[in-house]
Amino acid sequence: MLNLGASPSQPAAGDLIKDGSEAGFMADVIEMSQTIPVIVDFWAPWCGPCKTLGPALESAVTAAKGAVKMVKLDVDQNQGIAGQLRIQSIPTVYAFWQGQPVDGFQGALSPSEITEFVTRVGALGGGGEADGGLGDAVQAAEDMLSDGAVVDAAQTFAAVLGEDPSNAAAFGGLARAHIALNELDQAEALLNNAHDDMATKPELEAARAQLDLARQAADAGPVADLRAAVEADPGDHAARFDLAKALYAEGDAEGAVDELLELFRRDREWNDGAAKAQLFTIFDALKPQDPVVLAGRRKLSSMIFA
Repeated sequence: MLNLGASPSQPAAGDLIKDGSEAGFMADVIEMSQTIPVIVDFWAPWCGPCKTLGPALESAVTAAKGAVKMVKLDVDQNQGIAGQLRIQSIPTVYAFWQGQPVDGFQGALSPSEITEFVTRVGALGGGGEADGGLGDAVQAAEDMLSDGAVVDAAQTFAAVLGEDPSNAAAFGGLARAHIALNELDQAEALLNNAHDDMATKPELEAARAQLDLARQAADAGPVADLRAAVEADPGDHAARFDLAKALYAEGDAEGAVDELLELFRRDREWNDGAAKAQLFTIFDALKPQDPVVLAGRRKLSSMIFA
């Protein structure tokens, strides 16, 4: 049966835009964004600017003819996801690509800025054609970084920035390459010199989190000694916190998250909520679809909202 509401060349709005939920977030956003960029609009019925921004976003997404999809999340009805993503004001809009938040903004934008944002996000899924191949180059650099070819990755990220100085993915990638090379001061200088409209991009937030954890690693004590201290006195919160730092420094992110969750369970207010803050730092540093992050966020949410 033909769909009379949309031409064959343009997907129906219902195929591109949907109301999301916490239960469907993994499928509708994280998994879907593996193949097509997904824009998530965090809104609420009582939010005045949301009433203008939401329809404008929907119009731009529809006009993009399938280059992006959009999920609308009412923060009042989905407080868990909003909390996990640290949504502090609305409207907030995030764009996800291949399971990761790659772009976003807060507050209202002009129609031209909305169109530019949707076009930019849609280009991520266009096989590199719309951005002159820079998206492919960034992905290649990410693969190099994952494979341990850190110097090659750094050179590729730098080359992308030479073509597009506002490419947040390359900027954050270059900072993470410096961190992998233990060039922490260079990474910090790079992040500190980011201009204002890039400084709050998710890619740079992730790099900052990795930098914080890398600096902590320098002060981490021996895992065996700290584990012995915790076993001798399970109520020694400082030792458990230091054990989590030491575990992460040794590459055991899952063990670090487990210790921090246990500390949060025992005393969520200890040291001004240090366990929760450290958990968010680790979550920010890892990829959003990392099993450690997904399990950790789920367990933390169950504790918070129990």
